[in-house]
Amino acid sequence: MEEACFGRRKEQRLLARDGSRKGGVDAAIVALLRILNAAPGLCSTSSCAGRLVLRDQETGGHVVQKQGCRWLLVTHEELQLGDLVEGLRGATGDSVFKFEPFVLHVHCLRLEEAQLLHMVAVESGFRNSGITVGKKGKIIVAVRSTHALEVPLCQAGRLMVPHDYLAFLVAIANGKMAENRERVARFQEKLRQALENAAGAAMADGTERPRDLAETGGRRRRSRSRPQRPRRPTGASRSTDSRSRVHEPDGGVDDAIVQDLRVLL
Repeated sequence: MEEACFGRRKEQRLLARDGSRKGGVDAAIVALLRILNAAPGLCSTSSCAGRLVLRDQETGGHVVQKQGCRWLLVTHEELQLGDLVEGLRGATGDSVFKFEPFVLHVHCLRLEEAQLLHMVAVESGFRNSGITVGKKGKIIVAVRSTHALEVPLCQAGRLMVPHDYLAFLVAIANGKMAENRERVARFQEKLRQALENAAGAAMADGTERPRDLAETGGRRRRSRSRPQRPRRPTGASRSTDSRSRVHEPDGGVDDAIVQDLRVLL
């Protein structure tokens, strides 16, 4: 029942109209999203491949706002100095230049899928990624990093920095964009391998759900069979030493993992 409900919601989500300004998925991450959404327990909810933005808003505000601002420049590729200069000519208020790195939000059916996705994200360089659980148990993984850039350039339409600084800024932003592209490619490949390994492990176990993925890194799990203990000779007494007792794990979710979850209140 849980899987069926998730599947219906996933289908509705993927078929719904894109509500972003662009109106569609960024071309640079189409292949990544296809790999991710092909997994039954994963569904992307929002994403951005990474972009360079020049925004202009009314003078006097101390907070950069998306509402009521003008987009003077938006690109998902490296930037030329001339493009930034041309965009600044349209500034009439306070203009801010930003690099926004790759970000991805994924709805996960179970904690196992969330752990696997989070592990892959961190290993790929997105170390600011996290898992949140809503009041109704909805599990969301946010794949993100901290190598953003935000620089104010104009006040009341007047450029506040020299031209040489603009060239320096473009070089830094382009370097961040190149690093972002490498991380996304690394994330895509690691995710593909992890999902394939998880599917193989599930088939070997004769189950449909991947188990212990975060612990095994998506690799095929070892056999659960245990060696038989030698039989005790007839008449042998059982040891009463409490230190000889074997305590088996209860098979539940690791407490450390649960403590790491940030619950939405």
